[in-house]
Amino acid sequence: MEQLTNWSKLWKELSKIQNNAFARKKQNQEDDFWKHKAKDFDKMVDRRWAKPDSSRDFLIKKLKANPGSTLLDIGAGTGKWSLLVSSSASRVTALEPSLAMQDVLKKKVKEQGITNIDIVTGSWPEDDVGRHDYILASHSIYGVADFSAFIEKMSATADKACILLLRVPFADSVMAIAAQKVWGQPYDSPNFQIAYNLLLGMNIYPDVVMEADGSWPPWTNASFDEAFGEIKNRLGLFERNEYDSFLTDLLMKNLTHEKETVVWPSGNRSALVYWEVG
Repeated sequence: MEQLTNWSKLWKELSKIQNNAFARKKQNQEDDFWKHKAKDFDKMVDRRWAKPDSSRDFLIKKLKANPGSTLLDIGAGTGKWSLLVSSSASRVTALEPSLAMQDVLKKKVKEQGITNIDIVTGSWPEDDVGRHDYILASHSIYGVADFSAFIEKMSATADKACILLLRVPFADSVMAIAAQKVWGQPYDSPNFQIAYNLLLGMNIYPDVVMEADGSWPPWTNASFDEAFGEIKNRLGLFERNEYDSFLTDLLMKNLTHEKETVVWPSGNRSALVYWEVG
């Protein structure tokens, strides 16, 4: 009989690999990872948000149906979600560990004259910022190895509902093919598929709103060598070469050149995961 996947162990292993990959990309170990990347990240999200999205519509509709609600935005980044919901919520708390990300958000709050967003330096689930009606974690759980602790605190702290935004990797993506070859399973990082199974195991049976309008913008690199370094770093192969030939062939077959950049085929879409509490 086929054995069930240990989803918790898989999440922890992939979270550790992802965190190590990010750490290797820091200019030095004391750097805020986003110190030199926050503005580029903000522009990337702008491109992804340039078209209508079902998850944004879903959350705004919930807030408008429950006027006066408060919302906690965990890992708020440059504040895209905090800014979006500020006109539909009575109060928004943007919890963000990166000062570089906060700086981008603070500038936008000032420029737009928004007065109901509190920006707090901290991380979840370590820091306590009080109860909120809705708790949102948009693509901010991946680096947390203890998935259950993160979710349990969300459920215990929310008065109305919890919302996760998670990447949904395509089964035939470049990274899925690479992970299957190197690790024997198709997930290169924490994602919706793993999280959904973990939630079911915690007796949480959430609604899912799959992103309605297709995939994320593709990744780009300045060169093939940079793309090759990227895939090796993501797979933790920076000091190993036994898969070099396979990975080189995989990238050569799938990556394209546009002007002066190397472009990956799109590999993800997003899903909103929602459950009510109490």
